Amino acid sequence: MFDIVLADKNERPLEKLLPDGGFVGIFRTLAVIGDSLSSGEFEGTNEEGNKTYHDLYEYSWGQYIARAAGCKVYNFSKGGMRADAYMKNFADDRGFWNRDLACQGYIVAMGANDISAIVRGELEFGTTADIDMENWRNNKETFVGQYAAMIQRYREIQPDSFFFLMSMPRRDEEGERKAYEDKHQALMYELAELFPKTYVLDFRKYAPVYDKEFYRNFALGGHLSAAGYLLTAKMVISYMDYIIRQDIRAFAQVGFIGTPWKNTVDVD
Repeated sequence: MFDIVLADKNERPLEKLLPDGGFVGIFRTLAVIGDSLSSGEFEGTNEEGNKTYHDLYEYSWGQYIARAAGCKVYNFSKGGMRADAYMKNFADDRGFWNRDLACQGYIVAMGANDISAIVRGELEFGTTADIDMENWRNNKETFVGQYAAMIQRYREIQPDSFFFLMSMPRRDEEGERKAYEDKHQALMYELAELFPKTYVLDFRKYAPVYDKEFYRNFALGGHLSAAGYLLTAKMVISYMDYIIRQDIRAFAQVGFIGTPWKNTVDVD
């Protein structure tokens, strides 16, 4: 008889990478909300040496997760995407608010392009005071306000869904951008406190540093290679599996999400 091992208090996220989908397999539907790094974007060059960019979704880490965990994963993402653009027109144009696409879980990996706009002075970062907890339509048009609105609107569509918010991995850099990426990391924890069933995938703390050696092995220009997206999938799977095993009772009714049923007796 084998031992069923759940997470112990000394285990750390990404301590080991799983060879399969782990407990992520309890989700039958997931959506990845993000930008180019969520879209399997490859960076090419043309004959003149100019860069070209291509969202090849089958190479996205979301689709690697789908194949490893045996679940359906939607790519609610596009190269260059920002939270404000997502809320203003992108999701509407693509039909991503369609209730037929409602998911049991959402992985949000947004912020890189937003921070670029903030550094250029085109956008405000904002604070959680920009969030109207009763009506996302009243959120301010800051990064924080629009990021939270994405969570709120999808939660409106699927009230019992789980959210996993990803921070940005560390890189070899200092200065204003690094400060905003640190601020982004702190925001993920603030939002996880504000919203129920919301967890942080803290790549900034636990993922490897995306340094020169990392990019040499796992990138193609400024974006990831096929191996880099597969590695990201393995890290997301392993981190989500860790979260589920840390509090497995919290996920006991995942199978009822999106149905009219629930267990009203066996509830902690």
